Amino acid sequence: MPRDFDKRSCGEFARLLRNSHSAAALSGAGCSTNAGLNDFRGPGGLYNSGKYDPRKIFDIDEFLREPGYFYDFARDFIGKLENIKPTFTHCFFSELEKSGKLKGLITQNIDALHQMAGSLKVVELHGSFWTSRCMACAREYSYSQMLPKILSSEVPRCGCGVVIKPDIVFYGEGVKRLGEAVKLACESDLFIIIGSSLEVYPAAALPDSAFGKIAIVNKGPVNIKQERVSLNVSDDLDDFFRAVADELKLVC
Repeated sequence: MPRDFDKRSCGEFARLLRNSHSAAALSGAGCSTNAGLNDFRGPGGLYNSGKYDPRKIFDIDEFLREPGYFYDFARDFIGKLENIKPTFTHCFFSELEKSGKLKGLITQNIDALHQMAGSLKVVELHGSFWTSRCMACAREYSYSQMLPKILSSEVPRCGCGVVIKPDIVFYGEGVKRLGEAVKLACESDLFIIIGSSLEVYPAAALPDSAFGKIAIVNKGPVNIKQERVSLNVSDDLDDFFRAVADELKLVC
């Protein structure tokens, strides 16, 4: 059964969803922590591990100079990704899309767990490992094609001999799908922020494009003006959305 705190909050969240005709969501790293992937900026995450220099890993100039450094990190990351599954929260939003309530989902994550859970209308703001392509001939490689290449000790190369780069947005590159994300936020009557502290731009600016109600579910503070927020829940995401699913009688 939901805790008393959840009963009030999940009831209000369910009411917001029932009254919505065009809900959209933005997910951050907190959406995947229950799956076993640490927030890059959190305790035990990439930025605090000391193993890699985060300024180098996702910098496009560094990648062009020394792609092997990125792929050392990628082997560790993919090794974890191969051993995890989508969380209840990922599955909840997949079912919400299938029900017609969720018009689309924007994610800051590069783990593709939303797609693994069955979500189809996903705008990957920072890209992902789901696809990669040759930096010369632009040949596309699927995740399954890239997996053995990444897990080997060599830098993945195309048949033409040039380095393959995952479709991740590196620092120094433009965010190709930002326009889609802004449009989705702008057209929503309910913008749901899940597992994001809104510290990283351009995602942090997306709520400014949302003219409808805003609901937040995040375990920790969120960088947003509170007068813009209709509901702010600081709790474990999976616990909260299990309670909401019960309230909505949504089978996940």
